[in-house]
Amino acid sequence: MKKQYLCAILICLLVAVSIIPACKPLPENGQQEGALQGTITVSGAWALYPLMIRWAEEFSLLYPGVRFNISAGGAGKGMTDALANAVDIGMVSREIYPEEIEKGAFGVPVAKDAVFLTVNETNPVIEDLRMKGVTRDTLIGIYITGEVTTWGQVIGRPENMDPIHVFTRSDAAGAPATWAAYLGKAQEDLLGIGVYGDPGVLEAVIKDPLGVGFNNLNFAFDLFTGEPVTGAFVVPIDINENGMVDSDEEIYSKEQALQAVSTGNYPSPPARDLYLVTRGKPTGLTGIFIRWTLTDGQQYVGDVGYISITKEKLEEALRALE
Repeated sequence: MKKQYLCAILICLLVAVSIIPACKPLPENGQQEGALQGTITVSGAWALYPLMIRWAEEFSLLYPGVRFNISAGGAGKGMTDALANAVDIGMVSREIYPEEIEKGAFGVPVAKDAVFLTVNETNPVIEDLRMKGVTRDTLIGIYITGEVTTWGQVIGRPENMDPIHVFTRSDAAGAPATWAAYLGKAQEDLLGIGVYGDPGVLEAVIKDPLGVGFNNLNFAFDLFTGEPVTGAFVVPIDINENGMVDSDEEIYSKEQALQAVSTGNYPSPPARDLYLVTRGKPTGLTGIFIRWTLTDGQQYVGDVGYISITKEKLEEALRALE
């Protein structure tokens, strides 16, 4: 009899233990978090691509039933695909335009980075660029008006007649839109040879000693060494236009670049927030993932070489998702 009584107690305990996990609160898609399943498709800005890859890896470790299909192709592609419901999430490296919001675009900022001027490390006036940088007016002359055509003009040495080979992006993207905004114009106003994608512009500059381009932070700098990518040099902007690179204008390493952006010493634009965009407010698995990027996912932002958005912006974004 005593033995039967003990068996009954053991059975009750086993049943209780099996029930407890089922009492765990459910996320908004009605599934237990450990049982999340499905595929999240993402496309868009090259600027966000490295961070999205890391986020996907970490989220998949937490929820092995979730798969990601991620492709880069420019912010324009990300917005177009998101509005057309061709993907679950679009990566956009610029502000969301009012007309896109009218079409149903819903976006939240998730990180911050910047666009930087890049030249070949064997540029004939590299030491002058290192000491003097370039001014915004000079960049306007290179990229907008076309009045600055030689490297001698850039550094104030007219005897140097080496021509500037200007590269820009051929795809609709956040980096050229942001760069153009800094110069007071739109992407279509930028002069230069159009090259596809962030890696394409960087490759063109590395192959051409007289080339100049612009790249997102995580393409201009090596993720592991923190130095400019081999073959490239990141040119400082002489923000106060005093003819020299001051200590707070130096961006010779990724650490300096991150510091300049986070403190506001690097102008905005070309510093900017990066967005995840959906058609309408995200729900289900997509909504859970985006909320995760704004909470637990923020711990990986710095690891990949981005700057976290402000606490106020994070809280505002989370409220928008409610």
